[in-house]
Amino acid sequence: MKTRRHAKILELIREHDIETQDELIQYLREAGFDVTQATVSRDIKELRLIKTLSGSGRYKYSTGSDGGMDMSSKFHSLFTDSAISVDSAMNILVIKCMVGMAQAVCASMDAMYWKDFVGTLAGDDTIFVVCRTEAAARETQNELRKLLMN
Repeated sequence: MKTRRHAKILELIREHDIETQDELIQYLREAGFDVTQATVSRDIKELRLIKTLSGSGRYKYSTGSDGGMDMSSKFHSLFTDSAISVDSAMNILVIKCMVGMAQAVCASMDAMYWKDFVGTLAGDDTIFVVCRTEAAARETQNELRKLLMN
């Protein structure tokens, strides 16, 4: 049932400019799915849907893919162009970025739903990432530093 519902959600967001969860719930119910707000909210997270600007100037749900470039590729590109350094203290990552770029990098990290991240906070040029464990922070720090060296 979940797989069919996810497929239907992807079909609906391709066919319609769906701006809210309520609209998505309505479309799903019209298609014969018995859904709640909690179910749809969970589906949006699992499908990694994001809000993008539509041609009409309003925001709509989207998979975030355009031109074959997936979210991971977008993050790598944005991160390598914007980040200056990565450090950690205990279970917190500190990422220094070019002035004004931290929020964009942080938003792309959030869209990827890293399993070891509890939360992120972006300032103008600094991102704090709270990781679940110190080991996860060190491992992620090493991965991000490798990206900066390439």
